Amino acid sequence: MDLRDLFLDSKKYLDKEVTINGWIRNHRDQKTFGFIDFSDGTHQKHLQVVYDEKLSNFKEVQKYLVGCAISVTGKIVESKGNQDIEMQASKITLLGDCPEDYPIQPKRHTKEFLREQAYLRPRTNLFQAVFRVRSIAAYAIHKYFQERGYVYFHAPLITSSDCEGAGEMFQVTTIPLDKIKGEVDYSKDFFGKMANLTVSGQLEAETFAMAYKKTYTFGPTFRAENSNTKTHASEFWMIEPEIAFCDLEGDMDIMEDMLKYIVKYVLDNAPEEMEFFDKFVENGLKEKLNKLINSNFTRIDHKDVIKILKEAPVKWEFPPEYGEDIAKEHEKYITEYFNGPVFIKNWPKDIKAFYMKLNPDGETVAAVDLEVPGAGELIGGSQREEDYEKLVHRMEELKMSKEGMEWYLNLRRYGGCVHSGFGMGFERLLIYLTGVDNIRDVIPYPRTPKSCDY
Repeated sequence: MDLRDLFLDSKKYLDKEVTINGWIRNHRDQKTFGFIDFSDGTHQKHLQVVYDEKLSNFKEVQKYLVGCAISVTGKIVESKGNQDIEMQASKITLLGDCPEDYPIQPKRHTKEFLREQAYLRPRTNLFQAVFRVRSIAAYAIHKYFQERGYVYFHAPLITSSDCEGAGEMFQVTTIPLDKIKGEVDYSKDFFGKMANLTVSGQLEAETFAMAYKKTYTFGPTFRAENSNTKTHASEFWMIEPEIAFCDLEGDMDIMEDMLKYIVKYVLDNAPEEMEFFDKFVENGLKEKLNKLINSNFTRIDHKDVIKILKEAPVKWEFPPEYGEDIAKEHEKYITEYFNGPVFIKNWPKDIKAFYMKLNPDGETVAAVDLEVPGAGELIGGSQREEDYEKLVHRMEELKMSKEGMEWYLNLRRYGGCVHSGFGMGFERLLIYLTGVDNIRDVIPYPRTPKSCDY
């Protein structure tokens, strides 16, 4: 059986004999008895296994080291220690030995050390909790959209378009590097043109929104940005819904509803893990998340945010300016000012992407960023420009080539309509949910500059 089933209904198994398979997390052996801290990975809690010299292989069991895989049979009884239950073992069998140089010993390890042991770190308490919450949160995302009639769309990972226009893309080629001299003739490459790893599935998702009305992507994206901050990685996962017949206000409604749903689902379905994070990672985490669930999200224009920041009794490191982006210090202040999450909408067009809907003022676009307390920007979205001529004009303004983008422009010609969408970085969400503050610690195998192990 699994520890998950045992801990969910421990009274059911009192005084009954069960068999469990798992690993030794700690082992304290005495002269005539011993204690094994046992885990099988199905629950955040560990089970204390007590054995004594009545075991036929007592001397052998005393030699089992941390990390060994074992099978244990015994009676479940009420614990005399801190846990509700423990097991009195009648049989312990070695299934997989482990040597003394096993790196994950029962002591405190730094996150930096554990990143170097990424293939073993899920065996520690912290990362067992992190990656179980990652799994539960991913399920909650799919559950939210599936229950509301969205079609799950698998966006291509290899693309010839640059959604964000920043050019920070990884190139995909079969041309050997030592053969590249001067200008490359991509007509001879594998795809017959320059191809890259995607930075977003949004543009392709819009094609499905024009067929299914509501669609979403949830998959890996890539960014060749040489950044070593705590919130940037070269490979990360994105949730990107696209909704036809939906304007910016409707887009914000969905963002708020989705985020509250996911946070509540994780709190309800990972209570042990969330208690662990609240106690050992970020004190007050559960209170923060519950407050978000019960908050009314403020909606305010970018220009009004700048006005608030300019009038604030604060000496800014980066003075706020109309027409410019806001900094982390501004994000923090504005969520504290409104005492909750804030939608900042209608941004200056010159700092936003080409596909965003131009507002009647001609200076701003129907874009929105969601700022949440303690994390800053968590979600970004916009109403997409549905007018063919206006989109072409904007691309010409930005000196973007229309070659290869005809399909995207034709969405505006072939039954185009008002539509909106947004993107949420999955790892950013996990940082917010767990209190673990580095993106490298919420993704199984982080890909960052100069780091591509395993």
